Amino acid sequence: MSKTLIIAEKPSVANDIAKTLGGFTKHDEYFESDQYILSSAVGHLLEIAVPEEYDVKRGKWSFTHLPMIPPHFALNPIAKTESRLKVLSKLIKRKDVTTLINACDAGREGELIFRLIAQYTKAKQPVKRLWLQSMTPGAIREGFAHLRDDEEMLPLANAARCRSEADWLIGINGTRAMTAFNSKEGGFYLTTVGRVQTPTLSIVVEREEKIKKFVPRDYWEVHAEFVCAAGIYKGRWLDKGHKKDEADPEKRPERLWSKAAADSIVAACRDKPGNVTEESKPTTQMSPGLFDLTSLQREANSRFGFSAKNTLGLAQALYEKHKVLTYPRTDSRHLPEDYINTVKDTMEALAENNNYHQFSKQILKQGWVKPNKRIFDNTKISDHFAIIPTTQVPKNLSEPEQKLYDLVTRRFMAVFFPPAEFQVTTRYTEVSGHQFKSEGKVMINPGWLAIYGKQVEEDDKDKEGGGNLVAVAPGEKVKTDKVTANGLVTKPPARYTEATLLSAMEGAGKLVDSDELREAMAGKGLGTPATRAAIIEGLLNEKYLIREGREMMPTAKAFQLMTLLHGLGVDELTEPELTGEWEHKLAQMERGKISRDEFMREIAQMTQIIVKRAKEYDNDTIPGDYATLKTPCPNCGGVVKENYRRFACTKCEFSMSKVPGGRQFEIAEVEELLQNRTIGPLQGFRSKMGRPFAAILKISRDEEIKNFKLEFDFGQDQAEGEGGEPVDFSEQTPLGACPKCGSGVYEMGLAYVCEKTVAKPKACDFRSSRIILQQEILPEQMAKLLNDGKTDLLPGFISQRTRRPFKAFLVRGKDGKISFEFEERKAKAPAKGKAAAADADDGADEAVAKPAAKKTATKTAAKTTATKAKAAAAKKPALRKATPKKAAAPDA
Repeated sequence: MSKTLIIAEKPSVANDIAKTLGGFTKHDEYFESDQYILSSAVGHLLEIAVPEEYDVKRGKWSFTHLPMIPPHFALNPIAKTESRLKVLSKLIKRKDVTTLINACDAGREGELIFRLIAQYTKAKQPVKRLWLQSMTPGAIREGFAHLRDDEEMLPLANAARCRSEADWLIGINGTRAMTAFNSKEGGFYLTTVGRVQTPTLSIVVEREEKIKKFVPRDYWEVHAEFVCAAGIYKGRWLDKGHKKDEADPEKRPERLWSKAAADSIVAACRDKPGNVTEESKPTTQMSPGLFDLTSLQREANSRFGFSAKNTLGLAQALYEKHKVLTYPRTDSRHLPEDYINTVKDTMEALAENNNYHQFSKQILKQGWVKPNKRIFDNTKISDHFAIIPTTQVPKNLSEPEQKLYDLVTRRFMAVFFPPAEFQVTTRYTEVSGHQFKSEGKVMINPGWLAIYGKQVEEDDKDKEGGGNLVAVAPGEKVKTDKVTANGLVTKPPARYTEATLLSAMEGAGKLVDSDELREAMAGKGLGTPATRAAIIEGLLNEKYLIREGREMMPTAKAFQLMTLLHGLGVDELTEPELTGEWEHKLAQMERGKISRDEFMREIAQMTQIIVKRAKEYDNDTIPGDYATLKTPCPNCGGVVKENYRRFACTKCEFSMSKVPGGRQFEIAEVEELLQNRTIGPLQGFRSKMGRPFAAILKISRDEEIKNFKLEFDFGQDQAEGEGGEPVDFSEQTPLGACPKCGSGVYEMGLAYVCEKTVAKPKACDFRSSRIILQQEILPEQMAKLLNDGKTDLLPGFISQRTRRPFKAFLVRGKDGKISFEFEERKAKAPAKGKAAAADADDGADEAVAKPAAKKTATKTAAKTTATKAKAAAAKKPALRKATPKKAAAPDA
């Protein structure tokens, strides 16, 4: 008897189909009934690869073998899922299997997964398509009753293959061409590019360039306190005639750009009466929509600091292992229209959980689960619907898993609650012709906010600070009691976090000028919800980006790649327009308006251009906006110019790298270095392990090459001075007395040292790093430490463990040891466990978490040199009261 093999994309879908159709017997990797055999992939099982006869291994990457445009593509099994591929291959080759049903997800990627399996296994059977957007039993039965013909799906299959093969061609040829270009002078400098990766990187680089070019501007705001019979309220001056300036978005109605103008307003309004007008109106706030993967990753990053990769991993575990969430790799924030009963069942299940009992019961009792296009809308669903909890009761979740489950579950309940209701009052107080604005907002009904613990606090509704404004009687003139001009400074744009970068990737279509391409990218952006985390991780792994706390910072390698691509004239690799153009053409292909061959010919042409441009240039001929330095060459006095890779003299052989230690020079820094032959200490260098370090740079004459060369100077050879002579401190003023022996302490390279430390014979060992956890200890702060026993509160320490900044004092102990001391904070709860004594890189975090514990972290921050610092950082010893000899500052 012949049977039909059904291939789903995921095991969970296969399970749902088996339950709905019934009559199946479960085997290890598949189900079987009288009519059907049912199994599944686990996502992609195959990847396209260049045929072996056309492949060129990494060690042979050069322009000789480029471009690589093979006449056909081979398929390689993905190693970790190869066992599942073997199962499907055996089932396809069974003699009783006469028909295949493609039950993979309803979309381009689902179509590709099935097509590649069929191609690899050389399947000959006719194919039918099951097209499901909902997994309810009714939807599954309806889908099987109306199976689509294979011919109908060919345009979608062609678009899927074209997208995959085009990404491969551009990624492989672009990466190998840029790597070959950067490796011309020797070595192997891997330089990856890609249709999604590179425009994403470009977004971060452009933001960093804006930050670097940002010039802070002083401005003033005028704030006033007004007294009426009912109490006191505050207001801020506004320019009534302000008009939005598109050229200068920093100009806002509350800002004044001269102190004189602010002071004149203060003088005009002080002690003068004010006339009040106000408007009060009710407003509502809807709950946010259900989560798709990108919005879940954003929220988890903002709330808990989870990376996009970690959030995806946790959501995947909650779906696959615990079965308490629906499929997470989705770009939809809606549910199918036939999911109302499923939602009610889920609410019933949540009612059994004490954390959610109150709200889920209220939703069911009030009948709030009902047709609503904001929640249930088939037109807003492609492959998958929004992430929601299942009817499964969560058990044995880890703390991060519980946090993510709670995030999804509360959002799920919130969308069914009514909106939060507020009364918003806007008040204008006019004094001597000047207008001050005050705003008050009072919660009338928390609505969905109740799920997050928000309640109306009746006792505070009419109090200052409770959200409301004190009442002013009709016609009452208020007194201007206090008016101040507050000096402020404009701030540069914020760096991207993973949350904001995910938003930028999702909304990249808005950056596209063409209406047609922007429409093609609508709802898509750069990458897919399933791939965005991997794209960001790839940029981190390739050292294009680094994490500093929650901020994403581009490296010198990233800036160099952008210079290279723009210089070669292949800007399309850096812009989201490429994705928009592809999406537009692939959508046309899905509608049968352009052919697969036509699209792939254009991709081949683009590949040829990328390689051709890279072949045409040398490192010193890449076009760019390069500087001509004012300071002459130290070797011959000639003119020094910047090029793609170096600063080089136009007359002699002198040149030096633009990015020593992974840190890109600023032009002003190069000028100073050439002028003084030394600069620093500078921060931001990175070791090969990615650890930050500080160093002094110098250029010195190398007699072997008869020229000057750039060197790092960590100060390790300064103990005996130049040529082995003792260090001469006669022209320096001591910063203070050595806490160990009372002699003078002086600045020397990357450290502050006792003069007897460098004497012959050595009579003291006091030495303190000038850079501690990326915080530079300026000479005036070291003087305070030596003379007063304590520095000011220093804000720029960076925890090595969490990469987060923290504030601390440095304090001098009686034994000469230098320790951290943290600000006292109000404890939220009684401190438990150990005192806050900790390693320097942990200390701040522990002190914040346990403020009632011991105040001074006893990790000693003194006595280090840069070489010892690197060794200490690599080993990361967990020291408590270490002696200065062992307690090297982690990043000096």
